[in-house]
Amino acid sequence: MFAPDRYVAALAFAAHHHRDQRVTGSDFPYIVHVVSVAAEVIASLPTPGIDGELAVTCALLHDTIEDTAATYDELAARFGAAVADGVLALSKSAELPKEQRMADSLRRIRAQPPAVWAVKLADRITNLAPPPPQWTVEKCRAYREEAIAIADALGAASPPLEARIRARIDAYRAHC
Repeated sequence: MFAPDRYVAALAFAAHHHRDQRVTGSDFPYIVHVVSVAAEVIASLPTPGIDGELAVTCALLHDTIEDTAATYDELAARFGAAVADGVLALSKSAELPKEQRMADSLRRIRAQPPAVWAVKLADRITNLAPPPPQWTVEKCRAYREEAIAIADALGAASPPLEARIRARIDAYRAHC
């Protein structure tokens, strides 16, 4: 499935790079989110067609390019091109207008192996927790609609994760 040494190396890399960050709306260190995404992926394995090692490694590293000073080249050197490609696809492009970022990200994720699709599903499952108190009802509805688009675009990669995200989407309705 995946090598423990690789898991620990990716976790340590992520913990180092996210060390000064907190989960939005909480006092938890950001690494809690990263580990939660990896746990969702691990719980869905084995899944036919999904490389578990690639999925778990990308899950641990999924926000390093988007949210830290880590670079594609650094990830490629430490974890290989497949991981770096996956993490890059999972990173929204700050160069695009906000309303275009998710569609662009989904397009790039769909060009990757199903393991990367699984990470995006797991990430949104984790993020479909109660929203921060400052979010408006409209923002919650938009976030839920975006989750539906993610499930529709990527759910076929992992039936267990698709079932889990659809259940979370249904439960999230209470916040809208």
